[in-house]
Amino acid sequence: MTDTAQERRRWIIVALVFFAIMLNYVDRQILALLKPTLEAEFRWSDGDYANMISAFQFAAAVAFLGTGWFIDRVGLRLGFALGVGIWSLAGMAHALVATVGGFVASRVVLGAAESIGTPAAVKTAATYFTQKERSMALGIGNTAPNIGAIITPLVIPALAVAFGWKAAFLVAGGLGLVWVVVWLMVRVEPVAADAVKPAPIKWLSLVRDRKTLAIAIAKVLSDQVWFFMLAWLPDLFHRMFGLPQGTVGLPVALVYVMAACGALTGGWLPTRMMAAGWSVNRARKTTMLLYALLILPVIGVLFVDSAWAAAGLLGLGLFAHQGFSTNVFGLATDLFPARAVGSTIGIAAFCGNMWSIVLIQLAAVSLAHGYGYGPLLAICSCSYLLALGFVHLLIPEIVPVADDGEQVLVMGH
Repeated sequence: MTDTAQERRRWIIVALVFFAIMLNYVDRQILALLKPTLEAEFRWSDGDYANMISAFQFAAAVAFLGTGWFIDRVGLRLGFALGVGIWSLAGMAHALVATVGGFVASRVVLGAAESIGTPAAVKTAATYFTQKERSMALGIGNTAPNIGAIITPLVIPALAVAFGWKAAFLVAGGLGLVWVVVWLMVRVEPVAADAVKPAPIKWLSLVRDRKTLAIAIAKVLSDQVWFFMLAWLPDLFHRMFGLPQGTVGLPVALVYVMAACGALTGGWLPTRMMAAGWSVNRARKTTMLLYALLILPVIGVLFVDSAWAAAGLLGLGLFAHQGFSTNVFGLATDLFPARAVGSTIGIAAFCGNMWSIVLIQLAAVSLAHGYGYGPLLAICSCSYLLALGFVHLLIPEIVPVADDGEQVLVMGH
């Protein structure tokens, strides 16, 4: 295969990962957007809804302990295909249930299978791109959740009105099954030759590594914000600004448009800094600091009267989140060889998902006791500076691994 053809196929891989993660977030957000309709039909309470979301988060968290290892052990190509196939079937299963227990069961399987997406996406960047290219590939891939979150509020309510709420789950799941066929048809030569093959991973050594701890803490403090927003943002606009389901999708879509831009800049900015001669350590941490500062104004949502002004502040917050999150993933590919990236991200994502349950449940408690969204937004605004502080404490100097998995010394500061 010529170099040009190989390069083209590498970006086809990026496009496929993008589409898979986009569908991942479409599947998980459908429930939040159809909450008013399903509440009316099945007589759910806010507690019932919070329990469904928490069941998803718990299943995903526990599965992350195994899916990162699974991807590293079984191989990227087959492992990713199995994950997408199972989560697509689980998404379609929502159309067949009619009880809270049935929805909880469907969410559990969906969450467990969807947990494969994050380690698979990060491992793809580490497998098919060089160290200098990975931040950009990760940035493009990390826009996928936002594109999914933009498309979902614009399409799903209209689809549910036209064809019924069950159609929303069936269409999204069906697209995932089509993706599996295409993924298995595409073959690309890896940059990291051993990364796509099954590999034994010393899992306990990863758990004990302070670099893994730093990434895990960063995921805990950033993921809690993302999953809180994903679960409760439509309700926030409905509750604080009186927006009905038919119109709530527009400001929610704006929030995620801004988030998508954050993911792209999060990959572009450190890449440009490194190209200008900055060390990986300086470029990565400076970028993370910028995004940690940008989320501070999100607390201002409490003091505005316009849903669009609130959308702008929340959008800036998720712009910052996605830029920061892209660099947390980049940090994993900086510090670990491609063959261990899936397991490392799996461990960190387990921690992030488990802690996110706390904030999701805290939202239900805060609303039930009349405190509103104020305490949650305050937590969101300060989480990222705290995360960066822990990263710097545990990893004073980022020493990147070479494409062959060996750590290399870098100049600069």
